[in-house]
Amino acid sequence: MSIKIYIVDAFTTELFKGNQAAVCLLEHELGEQDMLNIAKEFGFSETAFVVKQSTNSFSIRYFSPVKEIPLCGHATLASSKALFTAQEELSEITFDTHFGDKLHIGQANGKIEMKFPLHHTEPAEYDDEMRKALGINEIQNSRYNSFHNMMLLEIKSSKELENLKPDFSVLRNIETSFSGVLVTAKSIRENFDYEYRYFFPWSGADEDPVTGGVQSFLAKYWSDKLKKEKMKAFQCSERTGNMEVELMDNSVLITCDAVVFASGIMNFPH
Repeated sequence: MSIKIYIVDAFTTELFKGNQAAVCLLEHELGEQDMLNIAKEFGFSETAFVVKQSTNSFSIRYFSPVKEIPLCGHATLASSKALFTAQEELSEITFDTHFGDKLHIGQANGKIEMKFPLHHTEPAEYDDEMRKALGINEIQNSRYNSFHNMMLLEIKSSKELENLKPDFSVLRNIETSFSGVLVTAKSIRENFDYEYRYFFPWSGADEDPVTGGVQSFLAKYWSDKLKKEKMKAFQCSERTGNMEVELMDNSVLITCDAVVFASGIMNFPH
């Protein structure tokens, strides 16, 4: 079986920045173990598997090298970039996720717009052992998002956030049911509202270079704090990345860009 594949740097306009994702454009869905094996082979934080349903409607599933992920922003963006590149006549895309979300994607002014569902957070106690392993001095607020099964930790300084050097050897051995932990702070950078980093050593990788799926709850969190509907977010990881977010009609619109690094054919033994 020949499968068309793309490797895309998401949430950036520059190669070797943003977040890498592999995209497999399938004629029909593969078995879960096959998709997991392919994700392991690529080794990126996520690989997306896309199956065409109609002219501009597709199903999409996301796999880390360890498990299936319910919703992934950068892999959705990478898949959109791949489809818009492969099928130039497309102007809009609808993705149906395996977990029931319907994602609407469009193009405007040379950028890609992704409409994601809005999710909420609730107050939650943080694990002090996890705080120490992350290298955080003081936590301003802690919340939990059930859809992504993530902890959200707000700290005071975005400079401290950028300089965090978690001890992953300790983090990996902390017993937790969380899929990951998101650390965020109000931005001190000009033209940005908030910054964040995402760590998930229990679910596939130590740190995600840039993640968009978390905006389904992070944008709402900062909108409530800053009293703004439209904001600019910066992920201050080593590769960095950025996006605009806007809350509307119980959803969040993410405006962003991506760059195709490579495309080709994967020969799969089926």
